[in-house]
Amino acid sequence: MKNSKKWFYALLLLVLVAIVGIFVPGIEFGSGDPNIVAGDVAWMLTSTALVLLMTPGLAFFYGGMVDPRNIISTILQSFVSMGIVSIIWIICGFSLAFGDSIGNEGFGLVGNPLTFWMFKNVGGLTHPEMAPTIPFALFALFQLKFAIITPALITGSFAGRVRFRSYMIFISLFTLFIYAPLAHWTWHPNGFLRNMGVLDFAGGTVVHMSAGFAALAGAMFLGKRTNSKYNEKRSNIPFVLLGAGMLWFGWFGFNAGSALEASSTAVLALLNTNTASAAAMLTWIFLDGARGHKPSGLGAAIGLVVGLVAITPAAGFVDVGASITIGVVASIISNYAITLQGKTSLDDTLDVFPAHGMGGITGMILTSVFAQEVGLIHGEFRTFLMHMLGLIIVGVFTFGGSYLLYWLTDLMVPLRVSEYSEKKGLDASQHNESYSFAYKD
Repeated sequence: MKNSKKWFYALLLLVLVAIVGIFVPGIEFGSGDPNIVAGDVAWMLTSTALVLLMTPGLAFFYGGMVDPRNIISTILQSFVSMGIVSIIWIICGFSLAFGDSIGNEGFGLVGNPLTFWMFKNVGGLTHPEMAPTIPFALFALFQLKFAIITPALITGSFAGRVRFRSYMIFISLFTLFIYAPLAHWTWHPNGFLRNMGVLDFAGGTVVHMSAGFAALAGAMFLGKRTNSKYNEKRSNIPFVLLGAGMLWFGWFGFNAGSALEASSTAVLALLNTNTASAAAMLTWIFLDGARGHKPSGLGAAIGLVVGLVAITPAAGFVDVGASITIGVVASIISNYAITLQGKTSLDDTLDVFPAHGMGGITGMILTSVFAQEVGLIHGEFRTFLMHMLGLIIVGVFTFGGSYLLYWLTDLMVPLRVSEYSEKKGLDASQHNESYSFAYKD
């Protein structure tokens, strides 16, 4: 009964938001803007759909790597992010990320939550700085898909031991207080990281580094699983490969769509995305073989995803040759990072920090090395220096801020499930469901 009341209050809050939304002024979707380019609109509609597909892809990628008693729970954690973040984004999330800066000129810290409250002034017209050839609403929807997948990425670090209600609270707080400010710093014209010269074409910093450091904080805060041994023995590799394939496919929208136009830059980003992923996958397979292991579907899937992560910040800034280097280097670093993490007491269930965190860090550093005209190999030391400074700022902010949000969430609703619930499995204990081929006591 007590839990029922909590769900009722959550429902009541959503209903109140819906009622308030009725009184928000309508959005203008006229077609009279001469700046709109039809080809760009078509490409960005496609890219937006591709990026959304990545979250279900991530759900299968993660779901295939957990104890079968937690498959549904793990997949659902990604799916529910699509619902929660979508509503938050409409209310004030987009405004916090891309609204008028709160901060000095060239040093924006966060957007004004009232600028685009309930998508006010976000409609079918272009925006001169952020969406010059597409409707501003399409830009906002494209950016939404990035905001959706970021908290979903974090779930791999605490799979199998987090309470579903607590998780819903945490990702709401993360979106508002970590993701939105970081997006503003990096992508808003007045964001301070952007004005420092930090390059992030499609989210290596905003998405993958933030998710990686938040995952590290989550693994440390929640502690080890009770039955971590099941993770290695009961993986559903077809699920993992299916998810990896969906991620690779969707990532073309993630990176090439970040050009925000159907242009040669989008083609370059797509070319680099495919090439880096291929190089990273092969590197992972060859590296495992050199260690005396047989080539595995799991290794190939993880390798290709690491390559996708690493090329993300660099996709539109580097030549295709550099994308091969980025894929190879990131794969080697993440592979060894996973090996080293396995020798510690840290229980990052699905190796989110070694894969996404270290992949994002590697990509950020190598972007400053290989970026056309402004990279270190072109004699521009300042870009490299600013990226190192940006790495420290983002790392401290996302790790420290996320740890604080875990603590606050735990005060409201305990994050970790009981030992009995964990042994029973979250599918049954949290959702009263079970995977048909699940392990049975």
